[in-house]
Amino acid sequence: MDCPNACTPVAERVEELLAAGGPLPVVTAGHPVLRRGAEPFDGQLEPALLARFVEALRLTMRAAPGVGLAAPQVGVPLRIAVLEDPAPVPEEVRRARGRVPQPFRVLVNPSYEPVSAARAAFYEGCLSVPGWQAVVARHAEVRLRAQDEHGRPVDEVFTGWPARIVQHETDHLDGTLYLDRAELRSLSSNETLAARWAQPTPEEAARALGFELP
Repeated sequence: MDCPNACTPVAERVEELLAAGGPLPVVTAGHPVLRRGAEPFDGQLEPALLARFVEALRLTMRAAPGVGLAAPQVGVPLRIAVLEDPAPVPEEVRRARGRVPQPFRVLVNPSYEPVSAARAAFYEGCLSVPGWQAVVARHAEVRLRAQDEHGRPVDEVFTGWPARIVQHETDHLDGTLYLDRAELRSLSSNETLAARWAQPTPEEAARALGFELP
């Protein structure tokens, strides 16, 4: 057990993180917290502390920058995640990937299920696996069930890139990294990706690197 943090009550751990101010440190692959299923949120943080933690997650996500962040990525094993995507991409990319702007939202105790058998494969990265990206085939459309930060129910269908973000962040809460689902022959450094595989879809990478797309 990686004490003392693993043995510290979660509210105390959050208070310690927030005391430093600014963006929170993002833990990276190899840290045990990323490989454990997070605890369902059932009031471990009182409302004012939860609000402060959510705001810190938002600040950290934007500073990274990223389009989603799960609580385990900052060392807090709770089923809480945030997402937001301004989608500042060219029209060609938007059409190919179904990437449309998403407002900031908080997901508490989220789960998802596929709406259809359709799958889509694109390069994907993670703030907890810095410097690398790989092609991941994911459900093209999912139904998300969760609560928001005020306990109100969320029941919504996501498609395209927003569906990918929902799956990626919810997977973090189950101890799953995107690399567990990735086509590892596609693994590329950010520099190589920008130089060779920046196309809207990964077809060219699949041909050159020898992997199949769904």
